[in-house]
Amino acid sequence: MKRIYSLDVLRGVAIMIMVFVDAPPGVAYPIFIHAPWEGLTFADFAFPGFVFAMGVSAAVSTAKREPSIKKILKRVATLFAVGLIFNTIPFIFAWLIRPEFTAANFYSGAIEHMRFFGILQRLALTYALGMLIVRFIRNDLGILIAAFAMLIVSSAGFHLYAPDNPFAEAHNISRTVDYLFGANHIYLPSHDPEGLYGTVASGASFLFGYLAGRVLIDTVTTTLGKIALLGVAAVIFLIAGEVWSAFDIVAKRLWTAPFALITTGVESLLLAALLYLLDKFPSSETLLRPLCAIGFNPLFFFLLTNITLCLLYTIPAPDGGGNFYYWLFRATFANLVSPEFGSMIFCALWCIIWLPFAEVLYRRGVIIKL
Repeated sequence: MKRIYSLDVLRGVAIMIMVFVDAPPGVAYPIFIHAPWEGLTFADFAFPGFVFAMGVSAAVSTAKREPSIKKILKRVATLFAVGLIFNTIPFIFAWLIRPEFTAANFYSGAIEHMRFFGILQRLALTYALGMLIVRFIRNDLGILIAAFAMLIVSSAGFHLYAPDNPFAEAHNISRTVDYLFGANHIYLPSHDPEGLYGTVASGASFLFGYLAGRVLIDTVTTTLGKIALLGVAAVIFLIAGEVWSAFDIVAKRLWTAPFALITTGVESLLLAALLYLLDKFPSSETLLRPLCAIGFNPLFFFLLTNITLCLLYTIPAPDGGGNFYYWLFRATFANLVSPEFGSMIFCALWCIIWLPFAEVLYRRGVIIKL
């Protein structure tokens, strides 16, 4: 099956948002920072956007050939292992570059306090859960029911565990599950934003994306029909998320049910908009080409940009004031209008500098799979 341009662009949008919101050099407008607990910001759409796109991709790829259980588990193991290695990279760089960082520091940070979960680990487990469900539930209605059942289970867990205050930061089921792995292995003192319990609801986000992918590859429905279906679904998801938010908070850090529904609604609208734009204005392919190129190798660019960030954060600043990344910002855009505005331009340029490399890989048809 020919690659679907709108899907590559969708993945590219998700990765570019992830790259952008990871890049602020110590200061940023609040909308570009993840909500501290409850609520939604621009940054909070990055990760669920990629989970949704991963579900769409799964529908497209399984239409060609259904992967075996062995192949699914192999990819899950690979993603999880890469995620664990990725979590140790800051300590590796510090050991190699910072003379004051000793082998004992490395052992304490990378081994004794290793973070077991993270973005790639969440993707691995979400992919495993979603793919196993779609292998055993063969019809779209059954998959939809399974997705909502997962959201119900996720929500019920919070309410049954702590009926008086299900989503208190200091006491909730997600935090308790995180602490089963040891307090030393959690990203934040109170919880892990990519912890194990949130995988239940993120699995539902994957399944919603999978169903959107089924719409995308439908050979019977016209393009306008697909746009209409995705648009109607988006409105339903947004309304459902708003209604559910009367009972559960909207929180990316917990990946609550209304968070999954609202972000799915927005992603469905974005996919519908991309389909419309590419159908009605074919020349828009040229405009969207940079995002398509990034979406050609999404996880590779996520890793590459974040590993580079880790390196720049580790290298000492030339003036001795902190690290090289902060120094670079101070020396360029920190005083442009305001620190927040300068940070926004700095992050935008950080995203742009990767586009030529993405274009080279795209033109040569190089796909780096993870």
